[in-house]
Parts: sequence; C-alpha cells; structure tokens
Amino acid sequence: MWDDAFPSFLIGLREGLEAGLIVSILVATLVRAGARSRLPQVWTGVLAAIALAMSFGAVLTFTAASLSATAQEAFGGTLSVIAVAFVTAMVFWMRRSARSLSGEIKEKVTGALAMGSGVLILTSFLAVGREGLETALFLWTTARAAGESAGPLTGAGIGLVLAAGLCWGLYRRVLKINLSRFFTYTGAVLIVIAAGVLGYGLRDLQEGGVLPGTTAYALDLSGSVDAGSWYSTLLQGVLNITPTMTWLQVTGYLGYLAVVMTLFVRGVRTSAPNPAAERTEPRAVAAVSRPEPADAEPRTPMPAAAEPQPGSADRAAEQPASDGGTESSTEVSGPWAESDLAADRTDLGSEAAEGTASPPGAGAEPSAEEAAPDPAVGRPDPGSKPARGPRRRPAWVVPVAVVAVPAVVAGLVVALGRPKPAGGQTVAVSETECGKGFSAPEAGRQTFQMRNTGSKTSEVYLIDPSSNAVYGEVEGLAPGTTRDLVATVSGGTYAWRCVPSGGKAVTSKSVTVSGSGSGAKAVVPVSENDLAEPLKQYKVYVEQGLATLVTQTRTLEADIEGNHLAKARTDWLTAHLTYASLGAAYGTFEDFDQKINGRADGLAGGVADPDFAGFHRVEYGLWHAQTAGQLKAPVQALADAVAGLQKAFPAQDFDPGDLPLRAHEILENTLQFELTADTDEGSGTNLATANANLAGTRELLTVLRPLLTTRAPALLPTVDADIARLQKLLDAEHQGAGWTPVEKLDATARQQLNGVTGQLLEDLSPVPDLLEIRKSA
Repeated sequence: MWDDAFPSFLIGLREGLEAGLIVSILVATLVRAGARSRLPQVWTGVLAAIALAMSFGAVLTFTAASLSATAQEAFGGTLSVIAVAFVTAMVFWMRRSARSLSGEIKEKVTGALAMGSGVLILTSFLAVGREGLETALFLWTTARAAGESAGPLTGAGIGLVLAAGLCWGLYRRVLKINLSRFFTYTGAVLIVIAAGVLGYGLRDLQEGGVLPGTTAYALDLSGSVDAGSWYSTLLQGVLNITPTMTWLQVTGYLGYLAVVMTLFVRGVRTSAPNPAAERTEPRAVAAVSRPEPADAEPRTPMPAAAEPQPGSADRAAEQPASDGGTESSTEVSGPWAESDLAADRTDLGSEAAEGTASPPGAGAEPSAEEAAPDPAVGRPDPGSKPARGPRRRPAWVVPVAVVAVPAVVAGLVVALGRPKPAGGQTVAVSETECGKGFSAPEAGRQTFQMRNTGSKTSEVYLIDPSSNAVYGEVEGLAPGTTRDLVATVSGGTYAWRCVPSGGKAVTSKSVTVSGSGSGAKAVVPVSENDLAEPLKQYKVYVEQGLATLVTQTRTLEADIEGNHLAKARTDWLTAHLTYASLGAAYGTFEDFDQKINGRADGLAGGVADPDFAGFHRVEYGLWHAQTAGQLKAPVQALADAVAGLQKAFPAQDFDPGDLPLRAHEILENTLQFELTADTDEGSGTNLATANANLAGTRELLTVLRPLLTTRAPALLPTVDADIARLQKLLDAEHQGAGWTPVEKLDATARQQLNGVTGQLLEDLSPVPDLLEIRKSA
C-alpha cells in the first residue's frame, strides 16, 4: 500500500502547494486592498474547483468501469499518456512562469474587484481548477496502475494536508521554504515517476489492441526477480518498473526520461541568477526586504466599500513591510531571487497580520478640486422617497450551487454515458418455445430475462449460430423461474440454444444486430467428443507411467528386504517422482491414492498411526533411522497398492472434464504442499516433487494444445514462458543427484519460486473455463 502511496503523495504535495500559494496570493491581495469582505468569493471559487476535480475523478472511475476489459485497457492507456503530458507541462510551466505568477494574479484580482463578485469567483476557480484537474487525472492513473485505490488515495490525502499546512505556515510567517529548490527537486522526481506512468500506459494500449508488440519483450526478469518481493513491489509502485517489459515500454520510458529530463535540467541551469545583473540592479533585491522608515506615517485602512483605483494593489505591493524589515516568510534563492513571486510571498505574513493597506495615493497632498467637496453631493431630494436596495440572496446559495452543479453534471455524464442493461426482453426457454420473445437488440450491454416456460430444468446459451461460440449462459434454470443473462453484444448474428435436462438441444431463429464496437468475447464450446482424443492420449501416458512405477516399487521393496537402505533412499525418490508426474490422474485413482501417497496430516497417531501408508510412510522410516524390518511391511503394502492400481486403472471411469481442471490443480497442490514443505518427511526432496508435478502439467498441456490454440492463441505462449521460468528456478536448486530442501532456500529464492508458480497458476486459470464441456456444443 505505502509503495503505491508515494507517487500520489508527491503529486498531492506539489499540486496542493501550487494551488495553496495561488490562494495565498489571492487572499493577500484582497487583504492588502482592504477588501476582506470579498474573501468568501475567493473561497467559493476554490470550493467550485475542488467540486469540479472530484466530479471529474468520479466520471473517470465510473465510465471506465462500464467498459469491456479490452476497452478499459485502451481507455486507461490513453488517459495515462494524457496525464503524463499534463504533469510534464505543469513541471515546465511552474519553472517558466514563477517569475510573473504573483504579478499576473494580483492584476487579475485588481480587475475582478472592479467588475463584481462573479469575476472574482471565476478568477479563483480558474486559478485552482487546473491544479485540481491535473491532480484528479494523475491520481486516477496511479490508482489504476497500482490496482487498488487505498494506497494512492492515502498518499494524495497526506500530501494535500501537508501542502495546506505549509501554505498556512507561509501565510502566517512561521515557515521558511526555498521554493525554487522545492519545485526543482520535486519536478525532477515527478519526471521520473511520469516516465513510469508512460510505460504503464503504453503497455495498456498494447493490451487494448491499440499498439502492437504485446509479446515483444525487451527484458524478462521474472525468472530471477520475485514480483512479490518488497523491492520489486517498491519499484512497481513508485516507478512502474516491472520484471517484464516490452520493447515499446522500455523505449518510451528511456526516451521520455532522456529528452524531458535533459530539457528540464538545461532550463534550470539557464535560469540561474546572473551575479552581474544583481550588482547592476540592486533595487530589485532591496525591494524584497527593505525596512520601513521609523518615522513613516501609519497606514490607513481602505474602507471595504470603496472601489479600488486602478493599480492600487500593485502600488500597495510596492509598500515596504511594517515590521522593521523582518525576513521573508519564504526563503527565495536561485532564479526567483528577484521575482515578483518572491516579493509577494515575502509580504504574505505581514499583510495577514496587518489586515490593512495604504489607499490609492496615500501620503500625497490632495488637489484643490479633490479637497473641495460638492455641497450637492449626498443631499436628499425633498420630494423623493428613499430608494429600496436590491434584495440580497442568501449567502449559502452560491457555494451550494458551485458544488451541486459539477456533481449533477458528473452524475448525468455517468448515467447517460454508461451503457445500461436493457431489461425489456423476456426470452422463453423450453423444448418448444426456445428463444420466443427474442428480437434484435441494440449494440451494447444488454440484460435478457430468461424464463423457463417448459416442464424440465434447462440450460440456455446465447450463441453465434455460425460457429456455436457462446457469449453467455444460464445453467440449471428450473421450470417457472426467471433469471437474468447479461451480455455485451455488437454487430453480428445471435441465437439461443436451449438444452432441457434429458432432452435434445433446440436452437432458436437467429437475429442480426447492427452496429460496431467491442462485444463480449465468445468461447467456442467443447464437447465430450472434442476431449476424447486428448483423454485417450493421456490414458496411454498414465498406463506407461504405472507400468514403470510397478517395476520401481518392486525394486524399492527388494532394496529393503536386502537391507540396502542407502540404495533404497535413491530408489524411493525415483519411484516417488514417477508417481508425482501422473498428477492429472489423481482424481480417478479412487482409494488407491491414499494407499500410495497418503499423508500423516489428520491421522490421530500422526506418523505412528497404523493408517499412515505409502511413499511418505516409507520416506519417514528411511530418513528417521528405522530398520529394514520396520520398513518391510510398509514398502510391501506400497508395492501391492501400485500393482493393484495398474490392474484397476483401465476400468476406472476417467471424466474427460477432469483434464482441463487438472491443468490448474496439479500446480495448486504444488504451491500448497511442496513449496511449503508440508509433505516433507525427512528426505528434503519437495523441489524434486515440484519438478515432477511440472512435468505432469506440461504433458497435460501437450494433449490439450490443439483445443487451446484455436480458442486462446495468445494463452499458450504466455504459459510456455511461465513454465520455462519455473523450470529454470527449479534446475538452479538441483545439484547432481541432490536437491536443496525448501527449509534451506534463502528468502529471495523462495519468494521467486512462489511468485513464478503463482503467476503460472494465474495464467492457467482460464483453461478450465475455455475447455468446459458445454451442452450447447
């Protein structure tokens, strides 16, 4: 969480400080102009900017959530690239515009004072709104890259709170910050973070099908770097550097970093202060902290109702502080030493403390015309009635409106832009009325109400009639019941296929949907007949393995009978690995598996329990100094169980649907039992067993490859790469005839094995669904 929080913390701190400094200048300018009554208008504009930023974030979140997986990748990648562009522009803009920022804001506020409250609200809204939108966009992209929102939101919240505290300290003159160095250093760090966001965005665009090169990897360190380790997590969370990156990611990352960082550093150097200029223009520097003469006349507050004269704020800004030359509240150096920003922020604290300002022309003698008042001015007309002032609106109306309007607009955008299920179609499911009520829907996300009007429990599928590919399904729909089927449809042909229990499949008439866009990805169904040939091939593999296993266990039995316990340890491992490589057949071995490979877990007597049998019972005896006499009965029972399995296997019922399931479940057991050493009874050979499990998984995928290639062509290359990485890690722990015990693995090696195995399991997880036997076939 905290590694994902740092980038958001930095962007919250920097953007928050920029927005806070702008607000501080606005407030100080109003205070200096004697217009404290106009401060609520500034805060109203700030509130409107915050509401806009939050509404923008909500639109991004809820709009993206309604897209398909591929569209989400493309949408997220595009916004990541836009966020990088905004952050880059922000970094360079702050460096370039710092000198004139204060003067520009004061000039706008001076004009707004003369034009009315609406203009002042708009001024503060525009000044802060840009920072808020940038923050919302960058926060959304970092949260998406992290895969969770708690860390990024926490980091951004801490950064914003800290920025608010810093701005308050600067305004009250209790802090000194070298703003030049702050924005320079944070700008450099943000450029590095933005390079990672760009790389992540390019990867999203590749996975979304917008850019090519999805499988063109420039580096693949997943075999040597554990993706779940603390250092890998830190690099991914902060810099978006992953163990596996494509050529486009690496090129974009390094290219952006080289070009942008070079321009940024060059700009910092060229904007360094010129000593010669400082010597020839001493007044500019002196104006920052010039003390006020002791005999200066006291300032007179400007009446709040008085209209400020043009340039009054600027002239007031040139007045020296009244604190006898106290140093600036922000320590300014480098290119900002003579800037308007430095001068203005020097006076922020003093203006807040004084709350007064010299009126326009203070200290000058009034002219005769100005000194002579017009006697007619202010004299009431004897015949006129007092004019009634305009009715004032309640003070809460504008603040509530500026918050409500962005929220309402965001709600409308989400509500209107988000595809909604169309629940208007009720489709009949039965042997005689399959698909009744189905008409061509509009393209997009649709909800169909499937009602079983027949007398049998049925399954119903939304299919492509030309290929039988399935877009959605409802299983076990009981008579008289209704259930929703949600599917995203695009241009194409659709039909319903109803399969009553014990009956024949019935297909409805097809309808054609017009339109474009990305719909749900259809799955070509698999029938028992499709799995017949892979099952036949795998049965042959198991039968050959069992024949070998019978010979190996008889050899092990002979070793123990002859008291050759050292040889028995070697032959035990050979036989055990043969059995471990037959993992896909575990589900069909019935009671034989407990007799051949049972564990002591759950037995009342543990390893001494009479029911503890099989390879692990013999392992315990061989590695715990039991005699040949003590091992004779267990090893004989093991050999007899293997021989019994070989005889019974041809007649056992092997469910074809087990093949796709075992492709995932073998390595699930490996991760649970072998890589934790849970099944180790003294031999320390769990990694050898894991290697045998991997061989069984590879054999399974070999017989299933033809079916997977046509249904998920991109899956197998990814799985093959995962298997190669895991094999490499296991080989590294195999020295001659020995294997490193799991307990003796160093933390890094163990994390790598767990991480790569977990990734392989994740990549294998679609296999059972892709090859599920569906009656629609």
